[in-house]
Amino acid sequence: MAEKSGNISQKAMKAMGLFGGVQAVGILCSIIRTKLVALWMGEVGVGLFGIFNQALETLNTATNLSIRQSSVRDVSQALEHRDTSLVGRIITVVRRWSLWLGLGGALLTMAIAPMLSNISFGDTAHVWHFVALSSAVLLMAVTNGEYAVFQGLAKLRKLARVTMYGTLCGLAISIPLFYYLREDSVLPSIIAYAASCAFFALIFRNKEYKPVQLTARETAALGKDFVKLGIYMTVGNFVTMLAAYVFNAWLNQHAGTGEVGFYQAGYTLVNKYTGLVLAALGMEYYPRLARVAQSRLRLKVFVSQEINVAMMVMMPIVAIFILLRGQIVDLLYVERFRVILTFISLGMAGTVLRTVSWCIAFVILAKGAGKVYLVTESLSAAAGLALNIVCYSQWGLTGLGISYVLWYAIYTVIVTVVYCKHFGLKLSRGCLVSIAVTLLVAALMVWLMECGWWLAAGALTLIVVCLALMMVRKMWKRH
Repeated sequence: MAEKSGNISQKAMKAMGLFGGVQAVGILCSIIRTKLVALWMGEVGVGLFGIFNQALETLNTATNLSIRQSSVRDVSQALEHRDTSLVGRIITVVRRWSLWLGLGGALLTMAIAPMLSNISFGDTAHVWHFVALSSAVLLMAVTNGEYAVFQGLAKLRKLARVTMYGTLCGLAISIPLFYYLREDSVLPSIIAYAASCAFFALIFRNKEYKPVQLTARETAALGKDFVKLGIYMTVGNFVTMLAAYVFNAWLNQHAGTGEVGFYQAGYTLVNKYTGLVLAALGMEYYPRLARVAQSRLRLKVFVSQEINVAMMVMMPIVAIFILLRGQIVDLLYVERFRVILTFISLGMAGTVLRTVSWCIAFVILAKGAGKVYLVTESLSAAAGLALNIVCYSQWGLTGLGISYVLWYAIYTVIVTVVYCKHFGLKLSRGCLVSIAVTLLVAALMVWLMECGWWLAAGALTLIVVCLALMMVRKMWKRH
């Protein structure tokens, strides 16, 4: 079992390195794109990009029914059965459903184009722009279907390569469009990016399993499980987005737009950037869990081992981030944003609990328990909203850091109860020790930095980084 655990750790680390690099390239391309838009088009171009991209993201979320995530489970489980015919049928079903949902999303976008134009611009002058945007909705749906197949089949290197090719090609096409067409290039560049991603996904699509002839009724029947799970996931995501919107609106009314800006800056640093690490780990972790969802023993081993790996990775990241919090804020924002330093320090401590809950919550998806997922996400969203309002009212921006820690403490308890009571699983003793040590390190780093003892914080960070490197080296040499 130890050797198996070591192999799991290696796979998780390799996946994190692979997709961490891909996401770094994506972030760099996004920065370059934003910089060029600001340089050649000014704030109008940036605003147009924001409007059309937000509309596209919303439409894709609403119409794609989270097929990108939910169908990975079915592909992975089919692969585990080692039945070539079954894998071929499931892949065919995923691709057809992605196409159907993409076509439905495109038709819906065209139908509500006048309403989108009115909401976004206050007139109907941009109706045809939103009609054109429907093509990007279709292309993204097709791309997501292929990405799900890659991930479900554990073709992670190919998925990483396809994602990177699409991102770089989309940027390469956009640059001359920005330069020559200026503001008129915004929509074509968004469509070009979606087309480049779809192009490489289709060019490199998996051909190992041949398409299977299925009727529309058979396709609907075989896909109903992941579509049903996708609907629950979509509703759960909507509840989370709604809670975030409500708090932003409340904060704007009670404290002003500037305070919303500080909150969003801190939340982005804590939640989104560290979320890249979790997303990279999840590319290999989720399909692996899905393949063994019916084995209680293997689930327990995989979850505990993933938490161990995640803690080993997050411990130095949290320590370095808290130590360099001032420099990070100065680099990405301006000096007046230093008011969020305590907020983001507490938030980074909270990411330890977020990571633990993230590893456990994947079991719910791997089991296909859509209703349970919806309940846990709804409870989490409600708790987060209530805590944000109460804690901000008491302690301002610092209170939002406290709220973040309490929020994920509650969420961790919720998913752990489901994990232990509903699924009859438990975490290993070593896993609990690694969680406790990581939480202790995070708490010490916050305390030392808040007391101004940055030399001691630097020494602790150095120890943590060296310890993590030693653990990684030991893992690789042993296995």
